[in-house]
Amino acid sequence: MSLNLTRRDLARLITRIENGERGAQEALNALYPHTGRARVIGITGAPGSGKSTLVSEMARAWRLRSGLDQPQVAIVAVDPSSPFSGGAILGDRIRMRDLYGDSGIFIRSMASRGALGGIAAATADVVSALDAYGFEIVLIETVGAGQLEVDVARIAQTVIVVEAPGAGDEVQAVKAGILEIADVIAVNKADREGVAQTISALQSALDIAPANGHHGARAATELASDDGTGWRPPIVKVSALNREGIVELLAAVDTHRDYLVATGEGERRYQQRIESDIKARLRELLLQTAMRRITQIDYQAVLAAVGQRSLHPAEAALKLLDSLHL
Repeated sequence: MSLNLTRRDLARLITRIENGERGAQEALNALYPHTGRARVIGITGAPGSGKSTLVSEMARAWRLRSGLDQPQVAIVAVDPSSPFSGGAILGDRIRMRDLYGDSGIFIRSMASRGALGGIAAATADVVSALDAYGFEIVLIETVGAGQLEVDVARIAQTVIVVEAPGAGDEVQAVKAGILEIADVIAVNKADREGVAQTISALQSALDIAPANGHHGARAATELASDDGTGWRPPIVKVSALNREGIVELLAAVDTHRDYLVATGEGERRYQQRIESDIKARLRELLLQTAMRRITQIDYQAVLAAVGQRSLHPAEAALKLLDSLHL
C-alpha cells in the first residue's frame, strides 16, 4: 500500500471526490505524487454485451493466476444516471457480489451524472486515488452508451471493446468510433451461434476503420508490423458466464502492455492523456468562471433573443463572451 489509508478512508475520499466536497482537491494534490504505478484498463461496449460479468471474471482471474503474488484489483463501474432524478441503480455491485469475499478486490460504482463519454466526470480522480492507495490493476467499466463511449481512452492505458454475436453492433461500432479506441476486442458470449460471423465482420471493420483516433497514424488498423510501429487489436473469443477464454484475454492485454513499453507508444499516450485532462478541466473552470461573471440580466436577455430567433446561438455565445471584457 502506497499510503497509510484504510479501505474506509479510501471509500470516504471517493465519495468526497464524486460530490466535489471541500478538501477533496487538497487530498488529491497530496496523493498525486504517489500515482503512476497502476495498470488502468477500460472495458466498454454496447449494453447487453456482458461487460459486468466479463469484468468480474477478469478480476477473479488476475487474482488467481499470480499465485502468492496476487495483484490488488480495483473495479470502477460507471452506471447511467436517471435524467430525471440524477440517481443511478448502481447494479454492478449486485452483479459482482461473488467478488466481495476477496479482500484484494475493491468495487466502486459511480453514477455518470449526465457526463458524456460513458465516464463520470470524477472518474479520473477516483482512479488516481485507487492508484495512490496501491492497487496494481484498475478496471473501468463504462455505462454502455453507444457513441458516447470513447472517452474511456482518455483515462485507460488499454481499452477492451466488448461485442456479442448476433447483436448486429459491428457496423454501429465503426460509425461510433468505438473500434478506433480498441486495443483488444473481446467477443463475449462466444458459446452462442453467430460468433464466426461476428468475428469476420469485426475483422472487416478493422480493415476499413479510420486510423486517426486513439492509436495515432494507422496504428488502429495495422498489426504489429515488420518495423514494430503498428498495432492491430486482437479479437479474443470469451464466454464470461462459462469462464472460457479469460486467460487468453488477459494474455492479449499483457501483450498490449509490452507493446506500449517496447515501442514508446505508452509514453506518447501518457502525454496525450495529460494534455487532454488539463484541457478538459480548463474548459470546465473557464465555463464556471464565465457563468459567475455574466450577469443574470444579460444571460436571460440572450436566452430570450435566441428563443425568439432574433439571435443565433453562436452569436449569443460571442455576445456573452464580449460582456466579460477579457
